[in-house]
Amino acid sequence: MSSSEICAPSGPKDKLIEAATDFLCERGLSDISLRELAAALGTSHRMLNYHFGSKEGLFVEVARAVERRQQQVLVQLFDEFDGTLVDLARRFWRQLCSPELAPLERLFFELYALGLQGRPYAQPFLVGIVDSWVESVLPALKAEGLSDATARAEARLGVAVVRGLLLDKLATGDEPGVDEAFERHLAALTALRSQTTS
Repeated sequence: MSSSEICAPSGPKDKLIEAATDFLCERGLSDISLRELAAALGTSHRMLNYHFGSKEGLFVEVARAVERRQQQVLVQLFDEFDGTLVDLARRFWRQLCSPELAPLERLFFELYALGLQGRPYAQPFLVGIVDSWVESVLPALKAEGLSDATARAEARLGVAVVRGLLLDKLATGDEPGVDEAFERHLAALTALRSQTTS
């Protein structure tokens, strides 16, 4: 699903973010200069500096745009998917594991670490980094009959598991092992859910 299918960018800065996101999904991030990126986007490095302050500032905006895009995809899946939540989680997991997202997931974890280290340009990236995903998942979990507190805890656990396994996959390349771990997580959640409803 392309970004234009989810939400149309409104201003020049938003259009640059969306174009940069699509370009970097295809090209990757390694050894790219601000001038090269500007040429690919049909603009100048001065305009990119004007809107984002630096290449790193642009990368932060791209990573945040990818997060929003995936959250919107997940919300659409909740609205349109006819299977169980486990089936939906499995389908979304496969999407997150697509090779085209790997460069941006590496960027995500790099910016996460830099934000934790206190780098000023990465600090905004940490705002809502967990809560935005929890809020995206919460309505579907509460529709399953979970209390607000239980739904929030389960959503937070899901965010932590997915991020941890994505980091594992990027670090080790062990896709079968990571997939099996995710399936074990889904099985554990299913077993826990059956205990609480019995």
